[in-house]
Amino acid sequence: MLLTTEAVLALAPDAASAKAAHGLVRPAQWPLLGADEAAVWGECQGSGSKPYQTQVDLSGPAFRCSCPSRKFPCKHGLALLLMRAQQAAVFTATEAPAWVSEWLGSRADKAEKQAEKQAAKAAAPPADPEAADKREAQRWQRIGTAASDLQRWLADQLARGLGALDDEALANWQTQARRLVDAQAPGLGQRVLAAAQGVRRGADWPEQTLQRLGLLQLACEGLSRREQLPAPLQADLRTVAGWPLERSEVLDQGERVLDRWTVLGSLTEERDDKLTERRVWLQGERSGRRAWLLDHAFGGRGFEQSWLVGTSTETALAFFPGAAPLRALPAEPTSDTGPARWPEAAAASEWQAIAKRFAANPWVNLHPLVLADALPLRQGDGMAVVGAGRLLPMTLPDTEAWTLLAIAGGRPLRLMGEWDGRSFAPLTAWSADGTIIWLRRST
Repeated sequence: MLLTTEAVLALAPDAASAKAAHGLVRPAQWPLLGADEAAVWGECQGSGSKPYQTQVDLSGPAFRCSCPSRKFPCKHGLALLLMRAQQAAVFTATEAPAWVSEWLGSRADKAEKQAEKQAAKAAAPPADPEAADKREAQRWQRIGTAASDLQRWLADQLARGLGALDDEALANWQTQARRLVDAQAPGLGQRVLAAAQGVRRGADWPEQTLQRLGLLQLACEGLSRREQLPAPLQADLRTVAGWPLERSEVLDQGERVLDRWTVLGSLTEERDDKLTERRVWLQGERSGRRAWLLDHAFGGRGFEQSWLVGTSTETALAFFPGAAPLRALPAEPTSDTGPARWPEAAAASEWQAIAKRFAANPWVNLHPLVLADALPLRQGDGMAVVGAGRLLPMTLPDTEAWTLLAIAGGRPLRLMGEWDGRSFAPLTAWSADGTIIWLRRST
C-alpha cells in the first residue's frame, strides 16, 4: 500500500478514531515495534496488565488487534501504521513473533484455499444447462406472479387514498413486503418497506410516497413484459426484483474497462450489529467512466481490498449489466498505485450524466456528483451548497457540517458526493492543487 500519513488516515472509520490514533503515536507506549516487507506489528501498552497485540498485513491492508474495540481498523492499528509512515526508524524488530506469523500463515492458507476452490469450480463439469434454464424460468414465473399481485395491491392503495394511511394500513404494507420476499422478489419488498417508512415524514411525504409507488408500478409494468425488453433493461429489472448476479457471472460476462481509476470518495455505514457496508466511487482517467464498488463486511471483519481516497491505481473493472452500468467489481489486481488524478468538473456535463442515467434506469438510488466552485452554507436549521447557479439541500451530520464550513471559510471549493434526487451528501473536498482538505469516512 501507499504508506503516507494521508493514506493511513483515509482508512480510519471515523474522525474520532483518527484523533485517538494520533494520541497513540508515541513509541514509548509501544514496547515492541517491528516490520518487514509483508507486515507491521507492535505491542501497545493500554490500561490492562498485558499490552495489546496489533498487526497489519500490508498486502490488504488487513488489521488484527487483541483490543476489544468494535471499530475496524481500531485506533491501535491506525497508530501503528502512522508510526511506520512517520517514524520508520523505531521499528527495530525484523523477525515476526509467532502471533504474527501464525496470523499471516492463516491468511495465506485461506487465500490458497479460496484459489483452489475457484480453480475447482472452473474445472468442474458444466451444470446441466436445461436444469439451470428450468430453475431460472421458475423463478421468473414466481417474480412475475408476485409483480401482478403487487400491481393489484398498488391500485387498492391509491383507491383508498394516502389520507387513509393509518397504522393499521401501514401494517398491511409490511405484510405485503413479506409476501414479496417469500415470492423470491425481496427487492420489491424492500421498496414497499421504504415507502411505508417515508409516510408522514417530512412536509413533502405525499409526493415522495407517490414517487416510490410510481416506481414500483413501473417495475411491475416492466416485469409483465420482460421478455420483450432489451437485455440491459431486463438486467435492471432483475436487480430491482432483488435477484443478484453471482460474482463469477459478472466477472465472466460483464463489460471490462481497463483504466487508471481515481478514488473520488468512500463511505462506510453500519447496517446492523454485524453488517458493515462500504461504497467506493471511482473515476476512470482515460474512459471518463464513473464506477461504484459496493462491499460488505460481516462480524467486524475488514474488507478484502483497500481503496484510499486521494490515490489512483491501474486496474480493470467488470461492470454489472444494465441500461446505465455504474456498479462494478475489481476484475484484476491493482497496480501502479499513486496520487489521485482528480477530474475536471463541469456542472452541465455532471447533471447531463445524471439525467441520462436516470432516463435509462429510473430505479437508480444514488448518483456520483462532482461540484466545482461549490459553496457550503447554512440554510435555516440545515445545510445547503451553491454551485453553478443551483442551490442544493445538503445532508451532513452537524459535527461534520461545521467542520466543512470552517474549512471552506466562505470560499468555494471542489466537492464530490452522492446525489439521491433530493439532497447532496458530500464525501470529499479537495483544493485546486489536488490536496484533500476534508473527508467524510462513515456514518
